[in-house]
Order: sequence, then structure tokens, then C-alpha cells
Amino acid sequence: MAGGLSVAKESVADYGGRVTSFVVLSCMMAAMGGVLFGYDIGISGGVTAMDAFLRRFFPDIYRRMKGDTKISNYCKFDSQLLTLFTSSLYIAGLITSFSASFVTKIYGRKLCVLLSGAIFLAGSALGGAAQDIYMLILGRVLLGFGVGFANQSVPLYLSEMAPARYRGAFSNGFQLSLQIGGLTANLINYGTEKIRGGWGWRISLSMAAVPALILTLGAIFLPDTPSSLIQGTGKDTNRNERAKSILRRVRGTDDVEAEFYDLVSASSVVETTTNPFCEITKRKYRPQLVMAVAIPLFQQMTGINVIGFYCPVLFRTIGLGESASLLSTIFVSGVVGTVSTFASMLMVDKLGRRTLFLVGGIQMFLSQVMIGAILAAKLGDHGGLSKGYAYLTLLMICVYMAGFGWSWGPLGWLVPSEIYPLDIRSAGQSITVGVSFVFTIAVAQTTLAMLCNLKAGIFFFYGGWVVGMTVFVHLLMPETKNVPIEKMDRVWKEHWLWKRIVGGAKAEEQ
Repeated sequence: MAGGLSVAKESVADYGGRVTSFVVLSCMMAAMGGVLFGYDIGISGGVTAMDAFLRRFFPDIYRRMKGDTKISNYCKFDSQLLTLFTSSLYIAGLITSFSASFVTKIYGRKLCVLLSGAIFLAGSALGGAAQDIYMLILGRVLLGFGVGFANQSVPLYLSEMAPARYRGAFSNGFQLSLQIGGLTANLINYGTEKIRGGWGWRISLSMAAVPALILTLGAIFLPDTPSSLIQGTGKDTNRNERAKSILRRVRGTDDVEAEFYDLVSASSVVETTTNPFCEITKRKYRPQLVMAVAIPLFQQMTGINVIGFYCPVLFRTIGLGESASLLSTIFVSGVVGTVSTFASMLMVDKLGRRTLFLVGGIQMFLSQVMIGAILAAKLGDHGGLSKGYAYLTLLMICVYMAGFGWSWGPLGWLVPSEIYPLDIRSAGQSITVGVSFVFTIAVAQTTLAMLCNLKAGIFFFYGGWVVGMTVFVHLLMPETKNVPIEKMDRVWKEHWLWKRIVGGAKAEEQ
């Protein structure tokens, strides 16, 4: 069975309990880390389409837009300085992700969430007060440090706090909050662009302090996860009792002995692991290592960042005005992305991860081919699209965003957060975040140059990647819905390929 669709019934355990208001509120607060990330993606894309912002920090681009009719539509925004503004955050996040691994493993997920909010708060203040490009980029670097801590800790927090049968919905809350952050940013950009005097971009950048402040204050009252408390170091001899107490509150029942026993058993392996980064390279963890690299790589190569980072820029490329570009971005990246991600939360624990990956992949590929074909046939180097083709392009971008919103968007964070055993969990998540940042940086730095050189072909380029990743999911990714994290090793031992590498379930029983 090439796809590895089935999971043996005995590998799926249900510890019981219910979804409590305690776990819902805790996860909602932690998911504010996603709001920070989404807000920054949305806000940076919006302000770079504002004339006043470009005139102050990127005057060469502004002159190209307003006066140079010889430059191709696809090349007006091609600037390494502009892409450095975008990608500086992700370079800082990449550096931070490895130190964040140490913090989450030794000091717990809660402290990492707290650091994320506090650092992001400082970065938003600096960005809003920026007087020159250096101050602007320094603020972006601080934001990157905050995002690095958030992307390391929040997905782990959500997956560890959620009940196994609802883990997909809870963990997809990270992507939903990211979409909400992006929608909020787009709405703010649309409003601040209309402020007279050309200083509205300062409000856009500094308003990131609001979710950062909520996350920072909320993290003080967040409980740490039971797994994190059991795994903790130091002289705290009562950490197991505290972990069991949190587990009772999270599950809404006193009958938590089975789950607690599995957590302690998994934690005992951690105590014998001196270097999780070396441990994850062993043969028995080969599937997890492959997924730790492949999933974030593919998530970035869907082409989403062409839309996410440069959506207003793209709309201006096809001939829409400044205000119309920002309004279209609100609908595409904000409304469509948020609704589709919410739909994924409702479906992921019923239909499974694989089904959403495959359906979303096909949907994204077809829409990218359509967008590329329209631009190749109807948009030249100068002028714009007719109103009809502009609206058709906008529709196809919406179809693409919906496909991403219920597949690679949320599942690109969900699957890595749930497949790692406790002894390699911090290292695995660190690799996932690190690879994500590496390719986010690469895409951010090259997208505008690729748009200039490949023109409409950029959509065919990313469409080819979508085909490859859809085949990868079909052949190599097992289904993980409803499987407790502590039992996740079973899915690899029942997969047609991975069982040959890690040893099948029957061989283990013998």
C-alpha cells in the first residue's frame, strides 16, 4: 500500500477527558504567537506598497513606479534593499531558532513564549519610530528574534496541550491565528494608507506592539505543558506532581494515570539523551529527520510567499492602484486565508492530514497554472490587465489561497509538531523552524528578481514544486490523525517504506 494510509487500531489510544475551557484559553493565549508572525508578514507587504513609505526608504523604487515607463511591469520592485527589509526578520529568526531549542528543552515552552512577546514588543517600537533604513532593519531584526522564539515554542505548546483526538484542530490554531494577524495587518494598512501627511506606515509598524503586549502579559499566567514539566531539569522534586495536576485541569478529569504514565515513560528516554541533534540523525529517527527538512522546505516552495510578502506589489504589477491593491490584499490574504484555515480546523481530525494535503496540492497547482497563463498571454511589460482579466487573476489567487489555507499552511506546522518523540522534540522542531527560515529567506531574497526575469513563468516554477510535494505526500507521509504523540512511532513501523528502515511493528513485537 504505497501511501501508508492505515494505522493499526491498537496504535491509536484515547486517554479520555474532554475539551476544557482551561485548555482552550491556554491555547488561545499561546496562539497569539501566530498573530505576531501573521501581522508582520501582512504589515511588511502592505507598507512596501505605500507611496510615502517607498519615497522615504526606497526612493529608487518610487521613481521607477512614478516616472520610468521603460522598466517592465515585472521589474519595478526589483531591489535587493527592499528584499533585505523583508528577509532580515527571517535571518534573525533562523539564528534564534537554535537557541530557542535550548530554552524550550531546558526551561520549558512557557518561557520561550514569554521571550517571544517581549522581544517582539521592542522590535515594533523601534520599527514605528524608524528614521532611516538602518533603524528600520534593526527593528525587523528584533522582530525576527521574537518570531524565532514563537515559531519554536507555540506549535509544540499547542500539540502537547491538546487532546489527541482534537490535536489537529488545536494545532491548526497557530495557522489560524497567523491568518488573523495577517488580516488585521491588511485592514490597518488599508486605513493608515489614507492618513494625510504620509506617516500612516508608522502606525502600521508600531501596532504590532498590541498583540506582542497581550502575548507577553498572557504568558506570565500560562501554565507550562505537562510534557515540559516532566522533562524539566533542576532540583524541583515536585515537577511530576505539578505535571499531573496540570494534566487533570487540561483534561477535565482525575483519571489521567494512563496518559501520565506514557508521558513519564517517554520522558525517561530523554534523560538518557545527551545530544538530541545527534540523536535525530540515527536510523530509527530517519523518517522524522526527513519530514523535519522536507515539510518546511515544501511549505515555503508552494509559492505562498509570492502572495504573502508581495501581494500588494503583485496587484500593483497587474495594474491596480495603491488603495485597490491594499483592498484586494485584505480579501485574498485575509478573508480567504482565514476562512479556509478555519475550515481546515474543522476537517483535519475527520478527513485526516493526507487528504487535505493532496486536495490542497491539486487545487494550488491548477490555480497557479491559470494565473501564469493569464499573465503570460495578457500582461505585457507595460500597461496593465483589462478589468476582466484582472478580476479573473484575483479569483484564481483566491482559489490558490484557499488551497494553501486548508493544506500546506496549517499542516506544515501541525505535522512536524506532532511526529517527534519527546527525546528529539526540541531538536526536531528547531530543525523544522530553521529550514523554514532558510527557505523563507531564499524566497524573500529572490522573488522580486525572479518576478523580473521569469515574469509569468514564476507561477509555473512554483507549480512544478507543488506537483513534487503532492507526490511526496502520497508516497511517503503516513496518516497521523487521532494518534497520541507518545504512540506516534507506530505510524512509521506500519508504513510501506519507513518500516524497512526503522523496523516494522511485527518485528518489534517479536
